[in-house]
Amino acid sequence: MQRRRIAVAAAVVAAAGAAVAFTLPSMAGTTPSSTTAKPKAGGVSPQILAAMKRDLGLDGDQATARLQRAKWASAVSARLSAQTGADFGGAWLATDGNTLKIAVTDPAAEKAVRAAGAEPVLVERSEQALVTAKEKVDAVRSEASGVSGWYVDVKTNKLVVVAKPGKVSTAKSLARTAGVAGDAVSVVTSSATPKPLFDVRGADPYFIRVDGGTARCSIGFSVEGGFVTAGHCGGVGATTTGFNQQAQGTVRASTFPGTADMGFVEVNGDWDPRPVVNDFEGNELPVAGNTEAPVGAAVCRSGSTTGTFCGTILAKNQTVVYPEGAVTGLTRTDVCAEGGDSGGPWLSGDQAQGLTSGGSGDCTVGGETFFQPVNEILAAEDLTLVTSGGGAAQPPAEEEQPPAESAGACADQAVQREGTLARARTAQAQPDGAAFRSNAGVQTACLTAAEGADFDLFLQRLTNRGFRTVASDTGAGDKELTFNGRSGTYRYVVVATSGAGAYNLGFSTP
Repeated sequence: MQRRRIAVAAAVVAAAGAAVAFTLPSMAGTTPSSTTAKPKAGGVSPQILAAMKRDLGLDGDQATARLQRAKWASAVSARLSAQTGADFGGAWLATDGNTLKIAVTDPAAEKAVRAAGAEPVLVERSEQALVTAKEKVDAVRSEASGVSGWYVDVKTNKLVVVAKPGKVSTAKSLARTAGVAGDAVSVVTSSATPKPLFDVRGADPYFIRVDGGTARCSIGFSVEGGFVTAGHCGGVGATTTGFNQQAQGTVRASTFPGTADMGFVEVNGDWDPRPVVNDFEGNELPVAGNTEAPVGAAVCRSGSTTGTFCGTILAKNQTVVYPEGAVTGLTRTDVCAEGGDSGGPWLSGDQAQGLTSGGSGDCTVGGETFFQPVNEILAAEDLTLVTSGGGAAQPPAEEEQPPAESAGACADQAVQREGTLARARTAQAQPDGAAFRSNAGVQTACLTAAEGADFDLFLQRLTNRGFRTVASDTGAGDKELTFNGRSGTYRYVVVATSGAGAYNLGFSTP
């Protein structure tokens, strides 16, 4: 069959990329036009700016500035997380959308935070400690009756457990059962009952057979060979049909419930993945990259039921208890969504953020919605996001540039550490004998050793059975390492295979 591009104006974007699930008669053989939104200065499409004005009350300049600041904050937060290691307590943008706050547990780390142009906040617990507390609750979630979720709140430096009305004692008991100290837990109540946002219908495009019915979802983002979407939109091996009721693809990866709500559909040769998102106003919004926005950043989503709406990222790494089971690692927002929006794309400006999972409420009265971070599935399934380019983060203003760190062959890496191994068969963990939190995505590192010495480099990820090596570079000469992985707690280990002396380690995180 001849390869062709399919697009429907004001209703659907070609299978690429955005949301393509809504009622539409068969359109086989037709190719109506659509308009790719032309970004204004700063790389932001006018349609995103208009949606932010409607939903957030920001004019064009304010919206552009906030998105650029969020992109800058992402880069600074990632670097400081690695630089401060076990002292890092989390990062968020204040309500003004401009002030980046970085929590640290050691007063000595405050200088590095200020040098980066952020505001330090001294806290009791590190982000690693809070994540460990959350994972303890994850481990006993079968006992979570009366609780709708829990998440790390870096702003209050506590683990927050969301209880249903009248179930505060149940929430506290859950934390105690998990072994989490009472002073590290805060309980809030909510009558909302989160649920996955799919509809069972028989005539909508992009649909898939589920339990004898037909589930309608929205495409998330184009990747090479297909698209990513929500995991609850179909199991591995299921086939999908597009908006024109023509065969579209096959689900090759799906996780739900459990550690994620994410899926990958491999499309056939009739569909052309493109770097755009449908805004349901007749435009295609460009997707330029996938820099993860911080807590407090503005974010917009599109879905085949409700179109485009904007709001704010409220929390990350939330466990949500759905009727089908708990899902970990979701991002909570104050954006509305409805059935059929599941799987749809989330953008911060032109940067891909995630895929609609579920929530409560609707777009008439409002509500909250959770999304699956897109970088997690890109890393887990080794997928490549299709982009229009221009995804680099905005650099800090000139007066906010951090001072240069120690020079060396690995000086192009964001974080620098030096050490000395006194003899062969010894090792050191970095940064500073501890570990660091990393977002999902590509990590890179470089290691140089003293002349005559041979040092090897290992990257390890913390699991429930301790640190496990996920990438390494061994052998003679300087070492270079690249690893595309999921979010988590990591550390580098430098091992003296032969010889002794000083070394320089440089590394960068997404």
